[in-house]
Amino acid sequence: MWASILIASLGTYVEKLLGYLLPQRILERESVRRMTGLLPVSLLAALVAIQTFASDQAFLINARVLGLGVAVVALLLRAPFLVVILVAAASTALVRWLGWMP
Repeated sequence: MWASILIASLGTYVEKLLGYLLPQRILERESVRRMTGLLPVSLLAALVAIQTFASDQAFLINARVLGLGVAVVALLLRAPFLVVILVAAASTALVRWLGWMP
């Protein structure tokens, strides 16, 4: 998993570097624009998934999953980003404090 994240990170860096070196006509292609927009998003999604659902080599479900779910709901309700972070952190802390999940 980490190898794919490192490869995607390297790809993103090379893509940014090539942006300075490639002719403008190549950068204006629709396929290049689409990939440019989706690569950083997919990299961030992979990092969130690993940090939420993995511990060492094991798959686990704990209070972080609840926090992520609360954050998704807050985002769907169009809450400001700071509110999303605060309610996710508060829900995770509350569940851990109550001892419902590790």
